[in-house]
Parts: sequence; C-alpha cells; structure tokens
Amino acid sequence: MIASVRGEVLDVALDHVVIEAAGVGYKLMAAPSTLATLRRGSEARLITAMIVREDSMTLYGFPDADARDLFLTLLGVSGVGPKIALATLAVYDAPALRQALADGDVAALTRVPGIGKRSAERLVLELRDKIGPVATSAVAASVNGHSVRSPVVEALVGLGFAAKQAEEATDKVMANEPEANTSSALRAALSLLGKTK
Repeated sequence: MIASVRGEVLDVALDHVVIEAAGVGYKLMAAPSTLATLRRGSEARLITAMIVREDSMTLYGFPDADARDLFLTLLGVSGVGPKIALATLAVYDAPALRQALADGDVAALTRVPGIGKRSAERLVLELRDKIGPVATSAVAASVNGHSVRSPVVEALVGLGFAAKQAEEATDKVMANEPEANTSSALRAALSLLGKTK
C-alpha cells in the first residue's frame, strides 16, 4: 500500500496530478480543491489511498489524512464508489461533510453529483455514527455557503490562464450559478474561457 507520495509535480489536469517520486511518475486522482494548490515544477506531498480493482490500480491523493480517511469511510457505504466519494470531497471539505452527516442534512448531500435523495439518506444512516467528532465552528456556514471562488481561480491559474482571466470567468460563473460546487464551477469557467479564445 502506498500511504503518501512526495516529489516534483510534473503535470496538473482537471481530475489528476502526476508527481515524480524516486524517478517514477505517479498519477493521483484528486479533488479540484486539492489540485488547485499544486503547481507544475513545485514539490508536493499528498496522502494517498490505493484502490485495487480487477482491471486497475488507482491512486487517490488528499491534502491530509483526515480527508483520506473520510474517503475510505465513504467507500464502505453500499453504492458509493471512488468517483462518488471523491466528488463528495470535491463539494465539501472533511469538516463540512462531517457536519452535514451529523446533522442528517440530506439536502446538502444531494448537491453532490451522483448522489440522489435515497443515496444521501443511506449515507446519513450508515455514517452518522462512524464519522468521528464534529468541530463546532464556522463549519455549518461552509456547508451551505461553501466558498468555491478561490479554489477555482487557483486551478485556472495553475492550468496556465492569466489571473485576471481566471477571476473574471469565475465571477461570471458564480453570478450565474451561485450554488455551484467547485467541480461544476471549474468546468463552467473552463468552458467560458474556451469560448473566449
């Protein structure tokens, strides 16, 4: 099992990063908020989870062990695969997700692409008692008013767009879709920037 990867960032894409460690380039699937913090040519360290299937071995990268552990906990729920677990952590950071589960906030969980009402209810039922302690701070605010602007702008800049372009595109997207999560806002901003080229 590979617990973490540290090395030079060779490539950052929309859904993954390639990090070279000891001469080997590791492709790690990651949430947009994690990818937004990485820059090509810089050194990075990601905590990892390795998912082995019959036809693939896939590494998933996380900023900390807490996010990785929550990802693995989500995988324990029937019907939740790595894509949905990662999408959940793309919409909510670990404390915000814990708060939504503890509160039984089905509506908040259905904002995750791929999770309907029935799946959200199953998540709450199966994970409410397994998620660990919930910090009582501004977490509730981050569940409902989850700020996506900064990670989207950082991701666009990391992909080579000018900061001003990235900010303008992100602001347009957020004005049109105030409830957008990081992933959908990033896709919409990229689509907008693609049309202006």
